Parts: sequence; structure tokens; C-alpha cells
Amino acid sequence: MKTDYKITPLEREIWQGHKLEFRYTSSSYYEVKIESSPAGFNVSFIKTPFDVPFKKQPDDSDKLFQPWWERVQAWGIVENNYLLAAIETAVEDWQNRLIVTELWVHDDCRRQGIATALMDTALKRAKEENRRTVALETQSCNEGAIDFYLNYGFSLIGFDACAYSNKDLERKEVRMEMGILLR
Repeated sequence: MKTDYKITPLEREIWQGHKLEFRYTSSSYYEVKIESSPAGFNVSFIKTPFDVPFKKQPDDSDKLFQPWWERVQAWGIVENNYLLAAIETAVEDWQNRLIVTELWVHDDCRRQGIATALMDTALKRAKEENRRTVALETQSCNEGAIDFYLNYGFSLIGFDACAYSNKDLERKEVRMEMGILLR
């Protein structure tokens, strides 16, 4: 197992539009229950096992340097012109937040501390720019990512029960927004 990977900035001119091959398998998901009453709302996220493990396959939605992100920077591990891992961040000036728009590690390179090192890079940018928060989104069915973010120090800061479709709750794929408050 190689452990001497070097994280370097990714140049937009070279990597714009590069597709990230996201794939994962989850045994559990966070079931989102939303209850309302005249007194208010009660929302819960309960870790629940899938009857059959959920398998996410790559699609065309995750690419580096998408045009709608502002002030994007990306870093990665490249060997022989092949991307092994990447993190991309964008700025939300109006909220003074740094958004992690992509965090991806090739299947063969996982569980080697690479995601932690990449996230450290994003937090360094946020602190240098005096951002108040680092935020990101994941899905309630991405057990591995949620576990990583929680262990890194992120917490749940919001959710969207219809971000991807009108059946996100039924599909067990609810957008979870997670963040680290820096100040």
C-alpha cells in the first residue's frame, strides 16, 4: 500500500469537466422522518439497515470545475496524468462559507488517509480566507461518506427532502448538509 501521495493544485485548464467516478455500497441509510403539529416540526435521522445493500454507480453529474461554482479551487493526487483523488472547493461570499463541492478518492486508494489529507487542504483554505464555515452536501444513503464527515468533525446543519426528486424520502436519498463551524 502506497502512502507517499503528493497533493497538488489542479489547474482548471487541464481538469475542467473531468468526470469523477463516484461509486459506493451502503448497508445502511439515514431514514428521515418529518412530523408536523400545531406546535411545530420534529425531524429525525435514524440509521436504518437496507434490506439489500444500496449500490451507487457513476453518472455524468460529478465533474470538476462546473461553471456555476464561484471561485473554485481544486487539489488532487495525480500519477502519470491519472487522477487518483480530488477535492474541489467554491466560495459563497454572501454567507462567508467555503463549500466542498467534490471529494473523491479512487476505489483502490481508499482507507489510506487521503480523504483526510484532502479535507485538511480545504480547511486550510477556509482558515486562510477567514471563512466562518466549511459546508458540503451528501446523501442519506451514503453511509461511508457520512461516517467519514462525522469522524472528521462535521455535523448536520440542514437537509432538503426534495433536492434530487419529489421522491427523495421514499428513495432514501435525502440531501444532507453538513458543516464545520470555524468561528
